[in-house]
Amino acid sequence: MELRGKTLLLTGATGGIGRLVAQRLDAAGACIVLSCYLPDALADLKAELGGNHVAVCADVASEQGRDAIVCACSDAGGIDGIVNLAGVLDFALFDQQEVGLLEKMISINLAAPVLLTRVLLEQLTRRKEAVILNVGSIFGSIGHPGFAVYCATKAGLMRFTEALSRELADTPVRVAYIAPRATNTKLNDDRVNALNRELGNKSDDPELVADQIVAMLASNSVLRYLGWPENLFVRINALLPSVVGSALIKNLGKIKQYAKR
Repeated sequence: MELRGKTLLLTGATGGIGRLVAQRLDAAGACIVLSCYLPDALADLKAELGGNHVAVCADVASEQGRDAIVCACSDAGGIDGIVNLAGVLDFALFDQQEVGLLEKMISINLAAPVLLTRVLLEQLTRRKEAVILNVGSIFGSIGHPGFAVYCATKAGLMRFTEALSRELADTPVRVAYIAPRATNTKLNDDRVNALNRELGNKSDDPELVADQIVAMLASNSVLRYLGWPENLFVRINALLPSVVGSALIKNLGKIKQYAKR
């Protein structure tokens, strides 16, 4: 997809990765419908970018918020694509997690992109070329202790993407999924960062992830995993899950140490 002149919806626009994606899309000549639930951060981003971008302060997890986003997209003349980037993470042992936080992860990470895509699909199918890019996680393919529900939401998003991509194969809409590994943003708190250091897990800079998101929008690909050896682990876990499971279980004591509240 040629990004210049296209109108794209970006959820989670003011986050550590979202702001960088917005800057890159702006530089590429795209018009962006910027969505976030933080009014001040959203206003700052729109002012920073300038141009004809549209800002809509909305909670993607609520029907009212999604309705506001749909109206903003319509007012912008319709959209050529969606980047479902908004997400939350709660790192903790499952039996210690608050129900409210579990509901929030399921709602924002999985239900929101599914429902938002549904109500915007009509706008996308009117275009000669359109894209839906769902931003998942390596943890959508590897079940990791301490991240049980987060893994579940990203796995659900991955399968939704796969199924919808096949369902829309005879339409102009490309449905794609990108799975970053750990990234140096506020999504990961100090405990997650400490665990990654303890286990020797690498983390990517948000600039790299933002570049990959924009590159995938401009390409014709539908699936991309970021990072090595995580990319390899995804393949091993699909074929021999017991191998990856054994490696994780060996570190279970360390994982629980950091995940415990």
